[in-house]
Amino acid sequence: MSTADAAVSPSTTRVGWIGTGVMGQSMCGHLLKAGYTLTVFNRTISKAQPLLDLGAKLGDSPRAVASQSDVVFTIVGYPSDVRSVLLDPTSGALSGLRPGGVLVDMTTSEPSLAVEISQSAAAKNCSSIDAPVTGGDVGAKNGTLAILAGGDESVVKKLIPLFALMGKVSYMGAPGKGQFAKLANQTIICSTMLGLVEGMMFAHKSGLDVSLFLKAISVGAAGSRSLDLHGGRILKRDFEPGFYVNHFVKDLGICLKECQNMGLALPGLALAQQLYLSLKAHGEGNLGTQALILALERLNNVSLEQQQAGSTK
Repeated sequence: MSTADAAVSPSTTRVGWIGTGVMGQSMCGHLLKAGYTLTVFNRTISKAQPLLDLGAKLGDSPRAVASQSDVVFTIVGYPSDVRSVLLDPTSGALSGLRPGGVLVDMTTSEPSLAVEISQSAAAKNCSSIDAPVTGGDVGAKNGTLAILAGGDESVVKKLIPLFALMGKVSYMGAPGKGQFAKLANQTIICSTMLGLVEGMMFAHKSGLDVSLFLKAISVGAAGSRSLDLHGGRILKRDFEPGFYVNHFVKDLGICLKECQNMGLALPGLALAQQLYLSLKAHGEGNLGTQALILALERLNNVSLEQQQAGSTK
């Protein structure tokens, strides 16, 4: 199938997927359940095993995946990983993709790299879409992710049957604009998370039952997706990653780099990045972003865990 001349469907479109971690595994599951032929690659094969058990095929390199696919999705960790799995001249996906094929990078990465990938794909008569996602592990599992797409709008529209299995796609503009939209999203999330954990610390220190407090404010102006997704997890000391601190530090670093390029001062973003960086320095980079509470607890020599222990008596 060439996406230029055929509708996307399980009977006409072979899908490849590179990166089957926390997010990728759930997203792949939706494609398999919809009947798509799926070939996957992951550096740690054990992370791909649940998908192989569901019927996915295993490729031994990104190039091998692309050679068996019409559309190749990637969701990996860092811009260096994106460059390697897509643009490496011997093992990268683009080197194995046939003319008319499409690359879709769902990693949060650098806008300039998205433009470079798009140009490299066009030189091979292929297409590339930057389509980072937001909604975390819950959104991935439920198929309710927000997908922020940059690139050729006609290609994005052609891929809607695939995107719709994972969430709702919104077209943001030219190559790189999907990444810029995601970076703006991360800027909002980091300050929202900081506000959440500061409010929880304030409530705790003032003697409130934090659980009752969160329930009370959830229907008011302070209610948010961050509160709904993470408030309860924080109280339960559940720091399992829906999104890794390490990857968030990477995202916020890219945000700050782009701010410097644009001459833009965003002090809230900079403060949140420093607090998340402190988590990484304490060896907590593989925890979820809700672990920001730990940085505030250390700053104040206070632990919400004490109240939780006391409230269960």
